[in-house]
Amino acid sequence: MKEFLGELLGTFILVLFGCGSVAVAVLFGEYTSILQIGIAWGFGVMLAIYLTRHLSCAHLNPAVSIGMVISKRMAARKLPGYLVAQFLGAFMAGWMIYLLFSPSIAAFESAHSIIRGSADSVATAKMFGEYYIQPGGTAVVSMPLAIAAEAFGTFLLVLLIFALTEGCNVGRPSDTMAPVFIGLTVTSIICLIAPLTQAGLNPARDFGPRMVAWITGWGSAAFPDNSGGFFWVYILGPIIGGIVAAWFFMYIIEPLMKKKSQGCDCQ
Repeated sequence: MKEFLGELLGTFILVLFGCGSVAVAVLFGEYTSILQIGIAWGFGVMLAIYLTRHLSCAHLNPAVSIGMVISKRMAARKLPGYLVAQFLGAFMAGWMIYLLFSPSIAAFESAHSIIRGSADSVATAKMFGEYYIQPGGTAVVSMPLAIAAEAFGTFLLVLLIFALTEGCNVGRPSDTMAPVFIGLTVTSIICLIAPLTQAGLNPARDFGPRMVAWITGWGSAAFPDNSGGFFWVYILGPIIGGIVAAWFFMYIIEPLMKKKSQGCDCQ
């Protein structure tokens, strides 16, 4: 129960602050750059980890949890509970955002002649789930490229989480500072990947709020295309990235870190 609550609460906080910043940017134009939204996501991750790491391992992301199981850093029997808690926490955060901003969403739709559920309503649905195809967008992103972008971004995230927390890495930050650097990692990856896919990097973060949008009137517009793109890009892509990062760290990086330190020839 302690670990379940930790993952649920942590994912709730992460998604609330992160998706909340996207909602504020869409509805009120308060953020003018990806960096600003990325910083909000980074703070959300950092605060969520500080809040809950004494309750659970503070994965807050199915791709991270699966990577931890693959690398034998967490027992496989714990994985179902972690996943359920993460998806439920993200779903609850999506509902909270909808309740907070529902009147403002309706006003925005009225002012811009947007019919909820139409293709144009992606402009507001993107507050909840991510889209690699957006009306009027300038980025040209195919589904394979979107999958690759999400997988690569999550690969970087999981790899750096391992590096920032693994005891064999003498260059890691202290335990008290690790959440700060993980938050900065999220910010940096968002600045790189978000122009292509909005940088989901987390299946729970995408699916939970997306389901809220689907339930509250966006319907088919809550999904990026008619080819299951939300699943392939925002669920499968991050999971693949997390698995590859776990293998890469476990079989390549970690053995090198554990070798006896030898001086280099640099002067």
